[in-house]
Amino acid sequence: MVLDDLGSSLRGTLDKLRGKSRLSEEDIEEIVKEIQRSLLSADVDVSLVMELSDNIKERALEEEPPAGTPARDFVLRIVYEELVDLIGDSTELPLEEQTILLAGLQGSGKTTSAAKMAWWFSTKGLRPAVIQTDTFRPGAYDQAEEMAERAEVDFYGDPDSEDPVEIAREGLEETSDADVHIVDTAGRHALEDDLIAEIEEIEDVVDPDTSLLVLDAAIGQGAKDQAQQFDESIGIDGVVITKLDGTAKGGGALTAVDQTDSSIAFLGTGEEVQDVERFEPDGFISRLLGMGDLSQLAERVERAMEQTDMEEEDWDPEDMLQGQFTLNDMQKQMEAMNNMGPLDQVMDMIPGIGGGIKDQLPEDAMDVTQERMQTFTVIMDSMTEAEKEYPKAIGASQIQRIARGSGTEEEQVRELLQQYKMMERTMKQFQGMGSEQEMQRMMQQMQQGGGGGGGGMGGMGPFG
Repeated sequence: MVLDDLGSSLRGTLDKLRGKSRLSEEDIEEIVKEIQRSLLSADVDVSLVMELSDNIKERALEEEPPAGTPARDFVLRIVYEELVDLIGDSTELPLEEQTILLAGLQGSGKTTSAAKMAWWFSTKGLRPAVIQTDTFRPGAYDQAEEMAERAEVDFYGDPDSEDPVEIAREGLEETSDADVHIVDTAGRHALEDDLIAEIEEIEDVVDPDTSLLVLDAAIGQGAKDQAQQFDESIGIDGVVITKLDGTAKGGGALTAVDQTDSSIAFLGTGEEVQDVERFEPDGFISRLLGMGDLSQLAERVERAMEQTDMEEEDWDPEDMLQGQFTLNDMQKQMEAMNNMGPLDQVMDMIPGIGGGIKDQLPEDAMDVTQERMQTFTVIMDSMTEAEKEYPKAIGASQIQRIARGSGTEEEQVRELLQQYKMMERTMKQFQGMGSEQEMQRMMQQMQQGGGGGGGGMGGMGPFG
C-alpha cells in the first residue's frame, strides 16, 4: 500500500523507544534523523521533511508527556498529529448534485479512477455518470465504456469525434438526469501546452464544482511541478492517489497536496472497480503507524456482506481472531474476505495487528487470489464434513481421493491444506495482539495527550 515502506520505517524507529519512560535530547535527535531518512526515502519533498521533522523535534522537547505515558506512545502521538496536520482534511465532496473534473498525465489512472469514483457515489444512493473526453489516447473510449459498465453507471463518449470540448458539452446534455457528473480528460506523457489549453477549454464548458488531480503513487519528486502547473491552469481542489496496491513510495502525493494547498479525495487500492476508498486522514495515518482504522474496516465488512448475501451470524471476526478456524469457515468466508480487498490491507485496519505484526507474517499467508479461491472451493466441495472440520487428519490416501473427486492435482489439494495452516497460524498469532486491555491502555494515554499542533487525540481514528 502507499507509503507502506514509510510506515514500516517509522514504526521501526519508534520501536527503539520501547521500555523508556523519559526522552533525552539525544533520543529525540536520533528519532528525528530516522524520521527524516524515512520521509526522504519515500520521496517526500525535502522542504516538507524539514518542516515536519522540526515540528516533531520542537514538540518532543518542549511538551510534557502525560503521567505514566511511555516515551514511544508520547512520540507516536506527536508524529500522528503532525502527519495528519500535514495532509489536512479530506477533500469536500458533498453527497449531492455536482460536476467533477479529473486532470492528470497519461498513465496516471484517470479513466479507472472516474469509474471507481462513480461506483462509490452510486453506493451512496446517487446516480453518477462518467463522461469520457479523451480523444488523444487510442483505446480510451473503449476502456472508459468497459469500466463504466463494470461500475454499473451511466456513460457518455463519442469515439468518432475529435473535439473533446464538444464531447464534454454533449455529454452533460445526454446525461442530464445524473446527479454526479465525472468528466475524464486526456493526458499526455508530459505537461505540454496543448494539454493545458485543452483542459482549460473543457473546464470553461463543464464549469466543475471540483477539480481533482489524479496522481500515480509512483510520481515521486515530479509531483511538485505537475501539481503546481495544473493548479495554475484550472485550480486543484483535491488529489486522487492511484495504484496504491503496488510498490510505489507515495511521498510525492503528500508533496502535491502541500503544493496545491489542497487535500486528498480518494485512494485507489487495486484493479477492481470497487477498489477505492474515500480518503480519511485520521484512519489513513493510523494505518500507516500500525494503529488500525476501525471505520474503514467496518465499511469493508458491511460491503462484503452485502455483496455475498451473508447474514451477521455468518461473519464472526472475533471467532477467527480467537483461532477457531476450520476449512468450513475458510470456505464460507473466503468470498467475503476477497470482497473486502487484499488481506494485508484488511489487517492494517485492525488496531494492534497491522503494521509491524503484519510485516512478520509470511507473504503466502496473505495471498488468496480469486483464481486460487475458485480452485480451493472446488476442492473443498469434494471433502467430507469431518475433513473440513478437522483438516489436520487428512492423509495421503484422502488427498488422492479428493484430487480425483474434484478434478484437480494432488499438489493443489496440498496447497489448499498449506494455505489453511498458514491462515490458521495467522489467526492464532492475533490472539493477545491488540487485546482489549492493551487498546484501552493506549486509548487512555493518547486521549490524555492534548496540546501541541494536533489539539489532542480526541478524533484519532480508533482511539477517538
